[in-house]
Amino acid sequence: MSTDTRTRMIETAARLIQARGYHGVSLNDILSESGAPRGSLYFHFPGGKETLILEAMRVGIEEADRVLKECLDAADSPADGVRAFFEAAAREMSDSDYAFGCPVAPIVLDTPGLDSELAEACQAAFHHWERLYRDALIGSGIEPGRAGRLARTVLASLEGALIMARSDRNAGCIREVGEEMALMIAAAVKT
Repeated sequence: MSTDTRTRMIETAARLIQARGYHGVSLNDILSESGAPRGSLYFHFPGGKETLILEAMRVGIEEADRVLKECLDAADSPADGVRAFFEAAAREMSDSDYAFGCPVAPIVLDTPGLDSELAEACQAAFHHWERLYRDALIGSGIEPGRAGRLARTVLASLEGALIMARSDRNAGCIREVGEEMALMIAAAVKT
């Protein structure tokens, strides 16, 4: 954990939200577990809990973006990139003792206000990830409409696999779903 108070608060908030959801985490929990003084909360996050959680979520989104882009860019095909990303998610899930998951899913599941900044950030993250998959699929020759549907299917499948792996405490389903997604993409590229 970082020694910087702001960073410690963000890291702690992200970890706690992953484990308990938005409503399951209080500011006192974050302050206590981060070791941050109470006065530092509103100094670093003038909007309070929502501002802190938004920042923690953004850090998680940026990390997911980085890994997804690396997997897609390093792969010989979108199918291999998807397989690699699902494998990375499976490793992270088991390495975190099944606390890892999507950085935005806990927020969505706790139903933020539809017009809140948190809801908008969640929606933007899902659309962005869908675009990354879609662009890779289009780049491999899949027509845009089909690429969009496949991208949405891959994203939805990953989200479901993350929840199932956490429930079963077994990351194998992430790998299995990733393999099926890769096979589906490879077949779509051939047609």
